[in-house]
Amino acid sequence: MPTYPFGRALVTGASAGIGESFARLLASAGVPVVVVARRYDRLVALASEFENIEVLQADLQSEIGIDAVIRRLNDSDKPIDLLVNNAGFGTSGTFDAIDPQRTTQEIALNVNALVRLTHAAINVFSPRARGYVLNVSSVAAFQAGPTLAVYAATKAFVTSFTEAVHEENRKRGIHISALHPGFVPTEFQSVSSAKDSTSNIPGFMWLKPERVAHAGLVAVARNKAISVPSILYKSLVVVTKIFPRGAMRRIAGSIIAD
Repeated sequence: MPTYPFGRALVTGASAGIGESFARLLASAGVPVVVVARRYDRLVALASEFENIEVLQADLQSEIGIDAVIRRLNDSDKPIDLLVNNAGFGTSGTFDAIDPQRTTQEIALNVNALVRLTHAAINVFSPRARGYVLNVSSVAAFQAGPTLAVYAATKAFVTSFTEAVHEENRKRGIHISALHPGFVPTEFQSVSSAKDSTSNIPGFMWLKPERVAHAGLVAVARNKAISVPSILYKSLVVVTKIFPRGAMRRIAGSIIAD
């Protein structure tokens, strides 16, 4: 069983997928966890398996939900020292064919909620000169994503933003890291309507959510700005940096077209 240096964690998007894996790993390691999501029944079911999980239902696409989580971050009776910004979703399809309201919701959750909660957490951690923030990005952050245009753009924002605040807080005792999963078998594919486009992805490219979550927790404990689980995805990120952006964009577009 891994051990982590966290006193108490708060994990958003904890009702399924990587978020649920974060919660299970932390709770199993003896770290109390506040689990946050819209789906209250799933959070309660998860909490019933552990004695150290606290449930907080909140919709982070709304200001009310964000404010509820910020109040919990500011609760000094049960202080939190690790924030995992995992909540997010994507939408597959050509940009012009996607409902603008859904696009707005995607940006609200992937960007606005993450920024607001990171801001609140840093202000809570600063007086203590200790704390951890792990923002879940994606390998999509390193390359424009035809048919996932808004999702890839939001994750590029998350990566750039996280690197900046990592550097701002590097000498203040606050660890801030961005985690970049590749393909992970979660509900993301069905929510984003990308099931058909991912059905031909070979098995070796899929990562277990538990592996990804553990890699992120280790990275933020060590204060690594960027974490990319697996040699395969590290190599792919290097390739995107070597090849001209125009070439990589056309390669990505041709794969989708095929």
